[in-house]
Amino acid sequence: MKKSVLVAYATKYGATAEIAGKIGQVLGNAGLEAEVLPVKQVKSLTSYRAVILGSAVFVGMWRREAVRFLKSNLHLLKDKSVWLFSSGPTGQGDPVELLEGWRYPKALQPVIDDLQPQAIAVFHGNVDVSKLNPLHKWMIGKVAAPVGDFRDWDMITGWAEEIVKTLKV
Repeated sequence: MKKSVLVAYATKYGATAEIAGKIGQVLGNAGLEAEVLPVKQVKSLTSYRAVILGSAVFVGMWRREAVRFLKSNLHLLKDKSVWLFSSGPTGQGDPVELLEGWRYPKALQPVIDDLQPQAIAVFHGNVDVSKLNPLHKWMIGKVAAPVGDFRDWDMITGWAEEIVKTLKV
């Protein structure tokens, strides 16, 4: 039986990688074998019984490499338990409410419908202005997005613990 769980992610400035790392840590602490990798480093899905895929979100879009990973591996992912998460909105309050119900890019709707993931989460992100390139600094300023680390580690941990419950059955 395949025992490993893949936590794959696509990040721009590292915040989504840290969320993926936390999820992997929670799974590992619960006795599950978890491997946390950037999507670009995933060579094969055969040794995984479950996949958790996360992407940073910027202006309503997932990172290109996450979309590519999801679409190119759809036929393999359909035979596994899959969870998806997005990270990105900043500010106070429920991230899905802040995004007016948005959970993933609309262009992925047919893929999501075909995949039928176990759950889809949206987590707050972290905007560290010192890491942003000039274009992103300008864009953040233009839309007056709140700056700072708004990630809710308790929410992320709780979501990962729900995954553990499903996988340990």
